[in-house]
Amino acid sequence: VLDFKGTDKLYLPSDQIEFIRPYIGGETPSLSRMGGAEFAKQKQRVRSAVSEIAQELVVLYQTRLQTTGHSFPAETQWMKELSESFLFEETPDQLTAIQEVLSDMESPHPMDRLICGDVGFGKTEVAMRAAFSAVAEGKQVAVLVPTTLLAQQHHQTFEERFAGHPVRVAALSRFLTSAQQRQVIAETIAGEVDVLIGTHRLLSEDVRFKNLGLLIVDEEQRF
Repeated sequence: VLDFKGTDKLYLPSDQIEFIRPYIGGETPSLSRMGGAEFAKQKQRVRSAVSEIAQELVVLYQTRLQTTGHSFPAETQWMKELSESFLFEETPDQLTAIQEVLSDMESPHPMDRLICGDVGFGKTEVAMRAAFSAVAEGKQVAVLVPTTLLAQQHHQTFEERFAGHPVRVAALSRFLTSAQQRQVIAETIAGEVDVLIGTHRLLSEDVRFKNLGLLIVDEEQRF
């Protein structure tokens, strides 16, 4: 039985059940009357919005392909040492992700890549390899995370992973005093911080980079 706005109902034969699809929009949708024009108008509005988004994406990707970015070198001795110091054996998918990300960074065009995986599947290691490659080329890296706690965890993880290499990692969050935040920002502007990790605080107007080369957005960031 399909319920419509008001008391309208539609009884669908069981042999046509394949025509029903679950609603995945999140919020509870508003119902329309059976045979009314509102649902058709709503579908047209959605089609128009999707078309506009598609056109914007086409323009965006055309611009990206026509833009010349920084081409990072192939695997360096430092990167080889970092890879060999990994305490675990990379999974096939993890190796593929690392290779494709580094290949993107070697391209003269700006990289735009999504790494998707469950917790504990090694996404952070992929991000750290990319960050290390950028820092080795003299670029700075910004790591945007959704929570202050995750910023602190990543700060510790990145520092431990890059130990033994001349990489300065800093975190910017509400756990720091105002004076400490100003110091981190000043050092970032001066180029003394190689990897800056933080929440949306990184998007503030007073946070600037001397030579930003890579932005890593972790988890569910929405703007």
